[in-house]
Order: sequence, then C-alpha cells, then structure tokens
Amino acid sequence: MTEPKTDLDWMKLALQQAQNAALKDEVPVGAVLINNNEFVASGHNQPVSSHDPSSHAEIVVLRAAGKILQNYRLPDSTLYVTLEPCPMCVGAIIHARVSRVVFAASDPKTGAAGGCFNLLTDERHNQVPEVVGGVLAEDASNLIRAFFKTKR
Repeated sequence: MTEPKTDLDWMKLALQQAQNAALKDEVPVGAVLINNNEFVASGHNQPVSSHDPSSHAEIVVLRAAGKILQNYRLPDSTLYVTLEPCPMCVGAIIHARVSRVVFAASDPKTGAAGGCFNLLTDERHNQVPEVVGGVLAEDASNLIRAFFKTKR
C-alpha cells in the first residue's frame, strides 16, 4: 500500500482512529501526525480508559511522535484531527511547533481554532501554524453525533 498523500487521505486515517475510540467507548476523536508527508503516529481519545483527562487524541499523537522522532519539537509536521482542538491541545500544538493543523468538525463549545476561541492562530505566539478546517467534517460530525445518541 502506498502512503496517503492528500489531506483527505490523511483525514480518513484519523477517522479510522476516531472509530477505534468509539469502539472503546471513548468520545470518537482521532488524530494522525505526519512529518514531511510521511506517517509518524496516530491515536485516539483515551481519557476514560487511561484515567487521564489530558489523553485527548492530539496529545496522544504528539507524545508518540515526540518519542518516535526523539524530539519534543515537531517542525515540518501536520496534525490531522477529526475535531477542532480544545485550548489544552492547542497549547501542546503550539509548544511542539507543529507547522500545520487540519481538522474535520468544528467545535462551537470548546474549539480553540475559531469555533469558540481562536487561540491557535493568535499572532502573539512564537510560531503560528497554518490551519485548515472542514476536511471530512460531515463524516466526523456524524460519528460524534451517533456516539452521543447512544449515550442519551
């Protein structure tokens, strides 16, 4: 199998991770990190199973990528995530120096890339990543909606 090369391809991998989260009764959010268009790490939400409120998909992937690349800085990387990052995750993304963030569904309640707050592109940061939203948004939104429908 050849490596995915487009935002749609990479987001499809993130959606697979989100589905893995749902199967484990976690909020279905998945993430993938690539560096120079090569796969580095993937993961999904796991705060319930890990008993760790910081185990959002983005944090899980950033931790894994840091270990794999042997660096806490991740320049020249793109983070794909199925839900707009929250303020906690934005802080980690900024500190990791991720170059680009691509997300699927917006989050009007806690999103920090324009949905509720606009922390990710605040010009006061040392480095401001490129942000692309809405890639496979409907697929990600439907997955989250279906998950919470079973909880009600």
